[in-house]
Amino acid sequence: MVNAIEIEELTKYYGKVKAVDSLSLTIRDREIFGLLGPNGAGKTTTILTIATVLKPTSGTVFVYGYDVTKQPDKVRKIIGVSFQEPKALHVDKVIEILTWHGRACGLSGQELKGRVKEVMDRLGLWEHKDKLFMELSGGFKKRVEVAKLLIQKPKIAIFDEPTAQIDVIGRHEIWRAIRELREGGSTLMIATNNMNEAEVLCDRVAIIHKGKLVTVGSPNELKDKIPGGDVVEIIVDKPLVKDVVDELTLTVKASSARYMNNKLILYLDKGEAAIPRIIEKLGEHNYYTRQVRMKEPTLDDVFFYFTGVRLLEGGS
Repeated sequence: MVNAIEIEELTKYYGKVKAVDSLSLTIRDREIFGLLGPNGAGKTTTILTIATVLKPTSGTVFVYGYDVTKQPDKVRKIIGVSFQEPKALHVDKVIEILTWHGRACGLSGQELKGRVKEVMDRLGLWEHKDKLFMELSGGFKKRVEVAKLLIQKPKIAIFDEPTAQIDVIGRHEIWRAIRELREGGSTLMIATNNMNEAEVLCDRVAIIHKGKLVTVGSPNELKDKIPGGDVVEIIVDKPLVKDVVDELTLTVKASSARYMNNKLILYLDKGEAAIPRIIEKLGEHNYYTRQVRMKEPTLDDVFFYFTGVRLLEGGS
């Protein structure tokens, strides 16, 4: 199978701050690949290095065999990026921004007009075509940024937080458009901190934290890496202590346990049957159980299992 992107020991410093730490990844041809992690995890730095916007401090990145440092012009011809923060002159009209972008990507004449109109209609931008960029809301500015890539249809399309600030209907339309890009032959890379986006959209996901690769695989493969089929979350009336958590873990034969303040998370099999015993055991140690929830693992649980912090809480 052809590899679209090969990242080998990528490291990037900003001054003394290490934003990406010895990252190695392979993205396959025509794959929708996700980079999942909180803000500050190194996702944007990674994709900007792939796109030749940034140079690595060390390590190598190849895009369809082209070295991003030694052959940046070759890479730029086959890659497109939708940035996390929309890029446009505030005094330009929406139609002008997207027409100029299409022309810069080699489109012209009726093909250019047709492609721009099609994408703008799809993203709900046509009725705003004559508005200045600065007049748009944050969500519509983001749609303009996403529209650039849909007009370009590059061989490799990179989206940085593609649905940030976008409403639910717009989010699903963008997801459909991303899938259609793949069907048309593109390889896609999605940087996101949205677990649902990564789960429903991506063939494989790399979870990164503080610039390091935590784990990689399909969403189902990642969830299967958590021992125990259920996740039981318990909130009690006062801070938990290690001795109580250790005893409870042994009592219900949990494969793993995490706790912080008055919240406990247990990974175990047959969670429903274990819940009464959990509540009873906590009561023996004078803990009052305020809330219990059982669920199947999510990508947030995978992140928490490997890092000890919640993706939903920003990984802090």
